[in-house]
Amino acid sequence: MASKTGLLFPGQGAQAVGMGKELYENFPEARHAFDTANSVLGFDITKIIFEGPDEVLRQTQYTQPAVFVTSIAAYRVFSSASGLLPENCIAAGHSLGEYSALCAAGVFSLEEGLELVKARGEYIQKASDSTPGTMAAVIGLETAKIAEICAAVKDKGVCEAVNFNSPGQVVIAGATVAVDAAVKLCQEAGAAKAIMLNVSGPFHSSLMTPASIMMREKLAAYSLRPPVFPVITNCDASPVTDGSLLADKLVRQINSPVLWEDTIRRMISMNADTFIEIGPGRVLSGLLRRIDKTKKSYNVEDKSSLDKAVTGVR
Repeated sequence: MASKTGLLFPGQGAQAVGMGKELYENFPEARHAFDTANSVLGFDITKIIFEGPDEVLRQTQYTQPAVFVTSIAAYRVFSSASGLLPENCIAAGHSLGEYSALCAAGVFSLEEGLELVKARGEYIQKASDSTPGTMAAVIGLETAKIAEICAAVKDKGVCEAVNFNSPGQVVIAGATVAVDAAVKLCQEAGAAKAIMLNVSGPFHSSLMTPASIMMREKLAAYSLRPPVFPVITNCDASPVTDGSLLADKLVRQINSPVLWEDTIRRMISMNADTFIEIGPGRVLSGLLRRIDKTKKSYNVEDKSSLDKAVTGVR
């Protein structure tokens, strides 16, 4: 089987003021993506992305379309510069990044993706406001032990493992008091690190169910097309090639764990040997190294990284 290129799209948390600006200034494909976002969203998202301030960019309703459009701008520039063919690609996106992966694969247009991502951000923010909660990262503790600890604090509220990012790196989410208690127990159990995260809600936990219900209603108005290359979905780490199955997976994604380690291993089993992280930051490249150090990775977020990535896939 011929080797494939794995395309990885980052999620919320990867954002940084100024991201994508160099691509915007140098490539018409990127400029068109950002200008389209301003038009579809009805406000100047580009100004927030390029100028901040950070406390505004960090708000979910801005972060989600900002990371999405920056990733699609980077993908369009990379796709044009590399000449990479769809039949040689497999894609996945972490949480919000799944929408970027699906847009890149032609499941919906940039305009449709912006509408969906804007709605998703609003629904998640609404659910977070009505049922406040938080998240914490746990490093260096067995997954089974983390599950046991989450069960032990359930009298204090919801606490669940929601991101399985790489060996020894799990994120938990739920009611703040429960997560706080779980962090203390993880530290006592010998975790190398257990720290609260600066997030606005308990993402991917069952507390996000109201957002998933609203997302189901939103998605019902869209006709999702078959992807031009396989996209491995977060909720089950399985490739999807049928557009009709995608709406359900996007609904499930909101209140289900992100199976990222399994996703990467699935891509490798499908012969992905070089990975390109497309969009802001290198978080996913770091997770890839923890999962499989033998795989090459590049990223695309500015001209310099673009040149290296294009050379890497040729």
